[in-house]
Amino acid sequence: MKHVFIINPTAGKQDSRQRIYDMADILRDKHGLEVQCILTKKQGHATELARKLCESGEELRFYACGGDGTINEVANGILGYDNAAMTCIPVGTGNDFLKNFGEDAAKFSDAENLWNGPQFPIDVIDVGGRVALTIACSGIDARIGRDVHKYSESPLLDGKSSYVVSLIVNFIFKNLASHWTVELDGEAVEGDYAVVSVCNGRYYGGGFMPMPEARMDDGIMNVMIVDKISKLQFLRFVGLYSKGQYRKVPHVAHGYTPKVVRIRSEQEDIVTCLDGESMVSSDITIKLSDKRLNFFGPAGCSCNRTAWDQ
Repeated sequence: MKHVFIINPTAGKQDSRQRIYDMADILRDKHGLEVQCILTKKQGHATELARKLCESGEELRFYACGGDGTINEVANGILGYDNAAMTCIPVGTGNDFLKNFGEDAAKFSDAENLWNGPQFPIDVIDVGGRVALTIACSGIDARIGRDVHKYSESPLLDGKSSYVVSLIVNFIFKNLASHWTVELDGEAVEGDYAVVSVCNGRYYGGGFMPMPEARMDDGIMNVMIVDKISKLQFLRFVGLYSKGQYRKVPHVAHGYTPKVVRIRSEQEDIVTCLDGESMVSSDITIKLSDKRLNFFGPAGCSCNRTAWDQ
């Protein structure tokens, strides 16, 4: 079995390449493992690298070394290949994916805790052929998420503060709602909506948690639809939304568990964020993938450690 470290050299506030190289050397020298380190060179490169290696048929364990975007890219590369599994070493700014693992998240920072860890399948969301591990959101939230990357380049801002700055800018200068036709399992309703959030996991935006009941291996998509709201209502709502308390405002936020979500617009393109990576289309279909992702992590870890019972 080969252990492949795919490293995003631009992730995070500090250059983490040498730390990753050192961990890889320890696996090689201490445990006699076959190890390879590869640097990404552009957006989407991690997907290309992982898929090409998977096509060899060799047994592979991938370590996505970066932030949520790098994890997403590696997942898109290995999905459907039974000879491959992945984990992650967090060196990004937000690292929202690992928040799902609760107190075990810190263990992912050291490959010594990972290389022989148990493998388990997790669900992924399919969005027009691309997949998301945690959340696919459309609306004001997605536009905020798209702009987070711009603000996260500042050395003064971490993941959550970059999200807050983006939220404020979008709140002041842009409309909160969009006119869409939203279909849940074929039942279509046309109207003005602020957010459609499709959740497999629980965190995004540097720690915001819209649907705390979402579990990553239960075969269920938890979907929240937020109606058009005023800016005053939004200010009251966002705190509840970020803390998983959307049920306190049932007149604004509605929870569903459909198999398929489709969003269409005849007026403007729809921005959708997949694990923080943006895509744009006027017609979006979101569903659970028919394939599950092979993931491995520290012994005893659970991707549902922080899930709430509802």
